[in-house]
Amino acid sequence: MSAPAIIGAKTACERLPKWRPAEGRDAILRSLTFRTFAEAFGFMAEIALVAEKMDHHPEWSNVYNRVEVLLATHESGGVTERDLKLAEAIDKAAARHALK
Repeated sequence: MSAPAIIGAKTACERLPKWRPAEGRDAILRSLTFRTFAEAFGFMAEIALVAEKMDHHPEWSNVYNRVEVLLATHESGGVTERDLKLAEAIDKAAARHALK
């Protein structure tokens, strides 16, 4: 099975206005700020289940109420449709949560 085709961070961000290209690599990044740590962690737990089902996992970090999500398809070396699908799921979940 071949690696998914790269579409690139710039093209992805044109389709995903809440995302930005990551500096220094072909990846996309979104920063989210929640009201509390519990809300941030709940969001991450929700996305973890989605990512596991997709078998496509984000690089992310959490500090108190902030979550940073970076997406790239490692076997392709850049942003692919798999990243767009996960980013869209993240955007939908974020819309359901109270962001600060």
